This record gives sequence, C-alpha cells and structure tokens, in this order.
Amino acid sequence: MKVGSRLTLPARAGGAARGQITYEDGSVATLRFSIRGEKLLGPTLDRVGYHRLEFGERHVTVAVAPPRCLTIEDRAQGKHLWGVAAQIYSLRRPGDGGIGDATAVRHLVEGAARHGADAVALSPVHSLFAADPGRYGPYSPSNRLFFNPLFADPEIVFGPERVAQHRHDGEGVEHATLVDWRPAGEAKLTLMRRLFDDFEARDLARGTGLAKAFDGFVREGGELLQGHALFEALHGKWLRAEPALGFWRNWPPAFRHGLTRAENPEMAAFRAAEASTIRFHLFLQWLAARSFEAAQEAAVGAGMKIGLISDLAIGMDRAGSHAWSRQGDLLLGLNIGAPPDEFNRAGQDWGLSGFSPRALVATGFDPFLSTLRAAMRYAGGVRIDHIMGLRRLWLVPEGASSADGAYLDYPLDDFLRLLALESHRHGAVVIGEDLGTVPRGFRRRLAEAGIAGMDVMWFERNRGSFRTPGRWRRDAVSMTTTHDLPTVAGWWRGSDIEVRGALGLSAPGEAKERQSDRRRLWQAFTVAGAAQGPLPAPDDPVPAVDAALGFVASSPAPLMLAPLEDLLGLADQPNLPGTIDQHPNWRRRLEPPAAKLFDDPAVAGRAATIVARRP
Repeated sequence: MKVGSRLTLPARAGGAARGQITYEDGSVATLRFSIRGEKLLGPTLDRVGYHRLEFGERHVTVAVAPPRCLTIEDRAQGKHLWGVAAQIYSLRRPGDGGIGDATAVRHLVEGAARHGADAVALSPVHSLFAADPGRYGPYSPSNRLFFNPLFADPEIVFGPERVAQHRHDGEGVEHATLVDWRPAGEAKLTLMRRLFDDFEARDLARGTGLAKAFDGFVREGGELLQGHALFEALHGKWLRAEPALGFWRNWPPAFRHGLTRAENPEMAAFRAAEASTIRFHLFLQWLAARSFEAAQEAAVGAGMKIGLISDLAIGMDRAGSHAWSRQGDLLLGLNIGAPPDEFNRAGQDWGLSGFSPRALVATGFDPFLSTLRAAMRYAGGVRIDHIMGLRRLWLVPEGASSADGAYLDYPLDDFLRLLALESHRHGAVVIGEDLGTVPRGFRRRLAEAGIAGMDVMWFERNRGSFRTPGRWRRDAVSMTTTHDLPTVAGWWRGSDIEVRGALGLSAPGEAKERQSDRRRLWQAFTVAGAAQGPLPAPDDPVPAVDAALGFVASSPAPLMLAPLEDLLGLADQPNLPGTIDQHPNWRRRLEPPAAKLFDDPAVAGRAATIVARRP
C-alpha cells in the first residue's frame, strides 16, 4: 500500500475489530477496523516500511511504500546528468586474465568522473555457470541473486602481492581482441582456487580478520547463498560425469529437488564429502561482492551522483541455480518469449523461466524482493530489462511453438510499490527498458511511479524524419544506441547491414533505405545545432559520431548515457540479436585500458561535447 492510504483487508482475514501493528522501529500500536461489505477498513498508515500486523490469529507483513521511486531528478539536484554504458567483460586492465572485472570498472568510473560523468551503466553481473565458462550470455543467468565470479578481482581482498604468488597462467589471453571465455574463465577460477586453498590454510584455520569477514558474509547470505553454492558444486560434479549431465533434471533423483524437500542421505553425504568445494563457491561470491562494493565506493568517492547502474535480466536459465534451488518460485515448463510480430513472424522463445504469481503472493513477494535487493546492493541505480514483464509476460510451453504462447498477467501495482520502497531504502534510481511495443498506458504508469523509460536515437522518429531531441521525453534516459543495436559508426558505414546480410538476416532494400536515413539523420543533427556542413560520406563516420552524441545530449532527459563503443567511435556492436555462434556476441574487448580510455583525445573531446550540450 502507498503511504497515507487506508489499510484495507478482505473480510475473510477475520472478524476482529482490533489489530496490533509492530512498526519496523519496534513501536507498537493498536489499530481499529470497521466492516464495510467484504472489506475491513483500518486507519491510514503514514510510516514507510515493512510492518508486522497481528489480526486475530493471522500475522501479516504490511509494506507501506513511498508515492514513487527515488528519481534521477532527485539525485541530480537540478543538474542534467550524463554517464557511460559499458560491457564489463570488454574493459581492460593489467592482470585481468582476459576478462574485464570490477577493478576495470573502478578505473572506468574514475576516468569518467573526471570528465563530469555521474553514472556508469553496466552489463549484467548475474551468476552464470562456474563449471561451464563457455556459457557466457549475460541475459541468461543461472541466478540473479549472486555474482558472476569471473568479474571479481581477488586483489581487492588479498592485495596484489598475495595474489601474485598464485598467478601462474592467464596472462596469455589478456591481449586478445576477443574474450576467449572458456580458457580465460578456467584460468581465473584456477587462480581463485589456489587463493582459496591458501585462505583455508592461513585464514580459516587461524580465525583471522579475513576469516571473520568471510564467515559474516556467509551468515548474511543465509540459505539462499548456501543453496547456490551447493548447486555450483553439484553442477560441477555431474557436468564431469560420463555422460555429462548439465541439466539438473537429468541428475540422479536424490539431487534434483534443490531446497524444496527435506535433505536425503545421498545429499547429506555429498555435502560432507564436498564441504570444501561448496565453501569455495561461497568464497567466490565473497570476492565478487567485495569487488563491486569497492567499485561503487569509488564512484561515490569520485563525486558521482548515481554511480553504478546494475542491469536486471528478465528471467533465469531453467537449468540454473535458482530454478534448481527454489523450484516453487518459478513457472518451470513455461518459457518467457515474445509473440509473433512484424519483425519476427514466428515469435520468440528465450528459454528463460519467470516467477510464479501465486508463489509471489504466497511468500509475501520474497523472491522479487530478494532479486531487487541483490541488484541494488552495490549500485546507485538499476535498469530493469524488458520492464513490461512487471505487467505481463508472453509464456510458451516447453516444446511448443512461440505462436502458441499466451500472456500471463502479473501484479503490477504491487511490483511498483515494492520498487518504490526498495528504491528509497537503497538510494537507487530505477530505469525501465520500455523499447518496442508496450501496453497502452504502461509508460504513464511507470512515469507516475518514478521509473525512467529509455529513449534511443534510432527509434525517435516521426514518419520518415528523426525527432529533434527537444521533443524527447523528460522522464526517460536518452541514448544513442544499446548493446543490441548498431553503433553510430557502424550504422553510418552500413556495417550492420553487411554483417546481417552475410548471415542471411538482412531485408531487401535496407542499403537503399539507409542512404535516405543518413540524409534524414544529418538534417536532424543540423537543425538541432549538433552538426554543420555537408553530409559526410558513409566511409567517414567520425562527424556523425560526434554529432550524434551532442544531439542526444541536448535532449531534456535527466540522464544521458553514452555507450563506450560510441565514445570510441567503434563500428562493431556488442551483440547481434538472432545469432549465437555466427557472430562474436559478448566477446569484444576495448582498447585502450579502462584507466586510459578518457586519455584518448577523441573520447575526451566527445565527453566535453556531451557536457556542453546537456541542457
């Protein structure tokens, strides 16, 4: 319920005229109720928080939410902000082992802050599959409550000298232009295993300060963290079996039921035999948590008004940790996707599982709240992917055609109130990825809830022309592009059309239409004062990149995000939808190192243009 509104319960909750509420601060008050039809009407509640109501024989948690989320405007204090959007794995730093990590993020944060940036929006950091580093798609997580340990920097905890004693490999892949996930991931995990063995012998055995910090982290993580670590240990065991059993549904019956049943003798024996392995996976989560905590602390210390913006994927891999450990939370057997439309006539099946609405209600929305808290814990904001999922999801039965799916409604009002409450608790702004076709009135609901939408230059069009930035939304984040769309340089060159054409994914006439669109976009740049002079040639994208960043920066959006690929003027986009192995998705690495990105005169000049153009 919203703060200041009247507490209303269904009459079936009981016929008592009085109830007792215990507020979060421990104070207690007696509430009086009256019956009106099928409802029990109580007093208005003016204290935000989670309170305990005892009503007859029932005990209920009452969540009282602020009117809206903490907004970007609240953070900005009258300033129009700008920030950087980055793929973590793409960032470089010496000693990263071939995969960008939280320390590279910290280096980026510090450089961006020196040029007036107030935010760094990151690709998802969700846990994937430690036993299978070849599964690296960031939007198909094993568990959204925990981290991908490959993004951890153990030097944050142990310091460079102690880490160097155990670093024997991994350097050979640091200079590659693409992340080679499997060997790089295995090398990183091998290093961390050596560190863990040393940690067990030197710290856990002696009860040092580091051991106490680790033990405190494990206690705070509770059953959910223990369940995730147990899954990782089991997944590693059965993936090495013959034949390999990567999906928990194929494991022996004694190991299939996660935390949903009482432990059986086989599982108890596994826990005892593999206690060190389970503890290693707890250790990995500890290192990752401390790494991102340090990155956000650096952002705040550098004066950023928001700092890190995390990215919350829409669902979870049905073969992953959450699906195994908390099976009752999810609609297993139904996959999230999209219905047929003009862009994809067959529809889409993303192979992801989502929450069960009944389970949410039965557990007091605990799975949703746990997910939000994980996303906001070490961040000043969160971007919710496919935020339409708060209202409805297109669900496809496993084995069926995507066209045979159906929409399932979700409790939007409850989600928005809980988002507002958690947003204020964590001091985190909320951004919703609302691109494409959305239900009527949905964007208005988000705006009322203090959730910023997303305006992307490629989609800001009015018939044939591009819409001038002054007409973009004031309650959305503005961007030149996203990870799934062409970079400005790639679009101007037509590289995206060439790549898709080589893969049989382009449509007839795209190249000719792009020629017309270049003229339309340059005209929009010129009218907005972001460019001048004649239309640049397709093989000369630099003026278009400079103009595009200034163009988008001049929008009234409270926050403008500049993808690093556009700040660097790169042609290749991070991900090409519709491909898996045909294109190097989620693998490209950037030059130069993250600490020196803003030393590039072109990048520094574009940052200065953005700052000058922010209204």
